[in-house]
Amino acid sequence: MNIRPASGIHSLLCVTIVAVLAGCSPKEPAANDTATAAATSAPATDVPPASTAAVPAGSYTLDKAHASLIFRINHLGFSNFTARFRRFDAQLQFDPKNLAASTLTATVDAKTLETDYPDPATLDFNAQLQGPEWLDTAKYPEMTFKTTKVAATGTNTMRIDGDLTLRGVTHPVTLDATFNGGYAGHPMDPHARIGFSAHGSLKRSDFGISMGIPAPGTTMGVSDKVDIAIECEFSGPPLAAADTSSATPKSE
Repeated sequence: MNIRPASGIHSLLCVTIVAVLAGCSPKEPAANDTATAAATSAPATDVPPASTAAVPAGSYTLDKAHASLIFRINHLGFSNFTARFRRFDAQLQFDPKNLAASTLTATVDAKTLETDYPDPATLDFNAQLQGPEWLDTAKYPEMTFKTTKVAATGTNTMRIDGDLTLRGVTHPVTLDATFNGGYAGHPMDPHARIGFSAHGSLKRSDFGISMGIPAPGTTMGVSDKVDIAIECEFSGPPLAAADTSSATPKSE
């Protein structure tokens, strides 16, 4: 049976469509709308400037809200698999006038490894990498890093040598770091703040993690070399305690 809509329903549908199209048509902005748009697009009040005092020497604590610790490991020679640790902490003694006197201690919660594996219901990849063949976090829940030497390599770059303890094994690791600058304080952040970027690498086999390392001459597996990348900010002495230390590390 061929059923057609009644003519009244058909007319109602036509009116509705016309009304919708009319509502979607561009309109000339009303005076009030124009004023509102102008106010919205106007620049915000200028942010107050930071203190012009020099970044002070002293004790600095990692700002965990502005820090990341990621690592990359080559997979089959096709890509660099990237993962991160969600929780870590660090304490820094920093002297911009005497960079070599700076010291750093850091701890990483190995159980916060995050791979962002797309289907954890099928494979809990985080748990697999925390297992005994890899990080063995049940036995070694924490990693530590302690500096042994800091040396300036340029006006704002440095080499950081330290001892990394992973899976109960300690080996030296070197990081190349850049001091990104800082301030002695700000009206909305009344403490000194400094920031760094750092990168380095290690051989996981040095720490007893040999699972899946490719045979010599091949890339069929997961590389021994692990690249590390760190972005971090540190909060330091209160603004009132700022001294006249230079904000830029100097080469020795």
